[in-house]
Amino acid sequence: MRIVIAGGGTGGHTSAGLAVASALKERGVEEIHWIGSRTGIEARRVPEAGLPFHAIPVGKLRRYWDWQNVPDLAWRAPAGVACAWRILRRIDPALLFATGGFVALPPAIAARALGVPIVVHEQTAVPGLANRLVARFARRVALSFPPAGEDLAPGRATLTGNPLRPELPGGSREAGCRRFGLDPDDPIVYVTGGAQGSHKINRTVGEVLAPLLSICQVIHQCGGNPETGDQAWLEARARSLPEALRRRYALLPYVGAELADVYAAADLVIGRSGAGTVNECLHLGKPAVYVPLPGASGDEQTANARLVAAAGGGVVIAQSTLTPDGLLDAVRRLLSDRAALRAMGERARGLAVPDAAERIARLVFEAAAA
Repeated sequence: MRIVIAGGGTGGHTSAGLAVASALKERGVEEIHWIGSRTGIEARRVPEAGLPFHAIPVGKLRRYWDWQNVPDLAWRAPAGVACAWRILRRIDPALLFATGGFVALPPAIAARALGVPIVVHEQTAVPGLANRLVARFARRVALSFPPAGEDLAPGRATLTGNPLRPELPGGSREAGCRRFGLDPDDPIVYVTGGAQGSHKINRTVGEVLAPLLSICQVIHQCGGNPETGDQAWLEARARSLPEALRRRYALLPYVGAELADVYAAADLVIGRSGAGTVNECLHLGKPAVYVPLPGASGDEQTANARLVAAAGGGVVIAQSTLTPDGLLDAVRRLLSDRAALRAMGERARGLAVPDAAERIARLVFEAAAA
């Protein structure tokens, strides 16, 4: 059996696809290909995982006016469909597994034209536009959260959860502390804005860096965006600190293989609430302060964060109300009761589906054989 996975663009879509690929291999699928974008995170991580990678032109679906809509709709999207059609015709897969997002849309359209069955995975609490389109002709739809399937694909949707990369649960707090020179006996906060970083979160944390470091140690993944200059600005703020506080702060643009140890070390996470970050916090039982990216894909990040907060697994601060002092107060309050913080993490863990990758792999086999 040959399976093609399509998707990427973000770490969440890529991580879920790689987790499903591992589960498919365990079930005996030897030939798994991946179709993705040339510039997305999948272009690096998929080949690193040993899977054949096929890059296609990719446009983006926007529900608002942007001059990039013209080349995306006039050239990139049609070119992506044509390129995916040629790749799928050559591979002749038994099924296409779409991880969601606009990167998966051209391969899904091509698969539909070739009569290749499709299984699509919805990772968020609010389905995005691309998945709403693909779900219309997908054989099965895998859901991460129950609300997503109410009107997405009646009768064809199955709650599977969202898979976690197999390597992430194996982290060590001690190894993470050694890597960054931190004290394992003091609380540690992990700040992340996703692969590109978050300008708003970076600047908010930077404004209260000294008082924040007086109550906790911080591992800060800030992104390396040269347009914002956040990394250089944060480095300058850190250099101005007394040595005792500076040793409590670890700043890095990206987190790679060390992510498992970073999560194991973290007592609290501050970050956006995209599918990837939320899923990792749920599976690993990490309490979080979520600052949703406003309006992202129909405000899916706010829906994700509110779902976790409703279960008692996190706190939501709207970006419009985020202030340095407000964030500092929230962190101080959460760290003041470590038992309550751990209980919050366990409530977050209760929303995760531990065998999500295996559930999706089983759904793929069922759809391919139908």
